[in-house]
Amino acid sequence: MNSNASKINTIWALIVILIGIFIIRLFYVQVIQYGYYKNLALSYQLKQYEIPANRGIIEAYDNGNVVPIVLNQTFYTLYIDPTLVKNASKTASDIVSVLGGNFSNYMSLIKTKNTRYVILNHKITQTQNKKILAFHLPGLGTQSQDYRVYPDGSLASQLLGFVDNSGKGVYGIEQYLNSTLSGTPGRVKAVTDANGVPLAANSGNIDIVPKPGNNVVLTINVGIQTQLEQILKNDYTTTKSQGINALVMDPNNGQVVAMANYPTYDPNNYQNVTNPSVFDNGTVSDAIEPGSIMKTLTTPAALDMGVIQPNTTFYDPAHWIVNGFNITDIEQDGGPRVQSISSILSLSLNTGATWMLMQMGGGQIDKTGIDAWHNYMANRFRLGQLTGIEQGYESPGYIPPPNMNDPSIDLRYANTSFGQGLLLTPIQIASALSSVLNGGTYYKPTLVSEQITPSGKTIVNQPKILEKNVVSAKIGPELVPLLENVVKAYLQGGFSFMNFSNKYIVGGKTGTAQVAQPSGGYYSNIFNGTYIGFVGGDKIQYVIVVFNIKPNVAGYAGSYAGQPIFADIAHMLINDGYVSPKS
Repeated sequence: MNSNASKINTIWALIVILIGIFIIRLFYVQVIQYGYYKNLALSYQLKQYEIPANRGIIEAYDNGNVVPIVLNQTFYTLYIDPTLVKNASKTASDIVSVLGGNFSNYMSLIKTKNTRYVILNHKITQTQNKKILAFHLPGLGTQSQDYRVYPDGSLASQLLGFVDNSGKGVYGIEQYLNSTLSGTPGRVKAVTDANGVPLAANSGNIDIVPKPGNNVVLTINVGIQTQLEQILKNDYTTTKSQGINALVMDPNNGQVVAMANYPTYDPNNYQNVTNPSVFDNGTVSDAIEPGSIMKTLTTPAALDMGVIQPNTTFYDPAHWIVNGFNITDIEQDGGPRVQSISSILSLSLNTGATWMLMQMGGGQIDKTGIDAWHNYMANRFRLGQLTGIEQGYESPGYIPPPNMNDPSIDLRYANTSFGQGLLLTPIQIASALSSVLNGGTYYKPTLVSEQITPSGKTIVNQPKILEKNVVSAKIGPELVPLLENVVKAYLQGGFSFMNFSNKYIVGGKTGTAQVAQPSGGYYSNIFNGTYIGFVGGDKIQYVIVVFNIKPNVAGYAGSYAGQPIFADIAHMLINDGYVSPKS
């Protein structure tokens, strides 16, 4: 009896203890852990979505006013959670009824395994968005997103780049300044119904407020840019070339006022482009052997070293033997005779450029001259390195190292003196010559005038000096009349389009650059036509560079496929009042 009573008491004690444990556990769950389990219960209905920040717009100058050339427009992205779909066929049919498209493709996406987020379509309009959401299809939702709109179509397309469907800037300014333009995304919590369909979000659902990107104002002049592109389009057809790159720069601050390539494309429809090379901004990415326009840098280097003077004359043997190779001119120009610095440029004498390199070494090509010329190319003119202009995919180009153990080093450097055996982009040689013409200051080339923050603060992009005393201040004024004489010589030679009013200073140099064969050596019948020049009044206002790739013309590529484009650009700048005449 006592034994049974003891067992019963033990059982009751265990029951009381168990009840106590349940009570304590219930208190712990319902009171102490209330917040945790509430959030856990809501987790099946609560989902977090990223709120894209408003991407900064891009503007440029037009007749003294700042105008937008890149804008944003709101569309919607259609997505689905495949795990919540109850009727895939109906879902696909309803989508097709509003958006069109292929039923099978939608079915395939809707049935995607092992994921809870699949994008079905981009750039859905507001009207389409309302119709889609009215179906109340389980798992289907939309997210508003700003897409880039380029209202002027192909205008400045390669320097602008575009924004892909993921919201990332690709090529050009859009790529280089992607983080500046894109801002910081926010985060919203969208409550869904039992079927997983997002309910309307409100401000209480925002975890993180998005921060818009900065607006960017370019240095580009819309009027000049528009006409430059038309000129390239016309001359592309006339010269039957594979492509043309050209730019117009202010040598006094490094600002690029126009930069264009042809063929081009419309960034609004970048997905329709079949040849991706059209996305490249060739003025910064296409490094080629520049040809005789390089003499516009060899000459000021020799002048700056004091080994020649503007009026220096010399006996030109009409050829030099260097490392066993014969350096001659495209034309013999009368054979051996006395030449001048002016005729080196006007007759484009390779032998003359080689002679200037010899003077850097005391009369022969040696280590002293090679080191000196390399110093000007690499350190002063900053060739063979990135300029830092605000563009994706800039090429550093190439200059040969001054390796005296190279048995052909003398020939390599003789070739560089007249533009062969090295690779340059238009932006590199434009910046280098600008540093000579402006008195010796190398400005970092730029496309950005200023940025405007979301709060309205303006951040001015001040000219940035990368190198001082590139050459002494007197070298520019010595080089200008030499290059003016080149223009006059072409006018006298029958190139009537090189006729300019004496109210303006216009000078420049052609380049007919041989194209290297992959197996070594050069093609005998394929050339690139290049030109570098300037235009101004009391001072030089613009430097112009043209690279015409493999044109098909009867005559020297520089003279007939580079020079005419320069002339068209220079006349446009003068005729439209962009150049102030001499006072």
